[in-house]
Amino acid sequence: MISSVAFRKMKEEDLDQIVEIEKLSFPTPWTYDAFYNELYSNQFANYIVAEVDEKIIGYCGLWVVIDEGHITNIAILPDYRGVGLGEKLLRAVMETAKNLGADTLTLEVRVSNHVAMGLYRKLGFQDGGIRKSYYTDNFEDALVMWVNLK
Repeated sequence: MISSVAFRKMKEEDLDQIVEIEKLSFPTPWTYDAFYNELYSNQFANYIVAEVDEKIIGYCGLWVVIDEGHITNIAILPDYRGVGLGEKLLRAVMETAKNLGADTLTLEVRVSNHVAMGLYRKLGFQDGGIRKSYYTDNFEDALVMWVNLK
């Protein structure tokens, strides 16, 4: 049973764990250097980690440019999926986006990822359009989804 989950900004010391979650979650995972550059070279980037008992179990990347937010990636360790932690993390990131001045939030999701789409729709995201052959590992289409945060 999971006692509670805490959210905080990602730090450089977290990156080894984040890269491990990335490898367990995606066919084309981001590298350590990619996350490092997001933390230190991207003025628009905000990365949040989710911790249970001081262990990082997930993270989400957010870019906010003027009044638009974009989720770059979101992942939960496989052993912690299916118990509502992704929803809690996404709600925390949506609140962060709002606090940073975003009026809308967008993301891309694989058209085959029905579990993720269900979560996004539950939180008010709507279908926006299709990005053809968006994913480089298998050229799968991405569904663009958006939500109004106002």
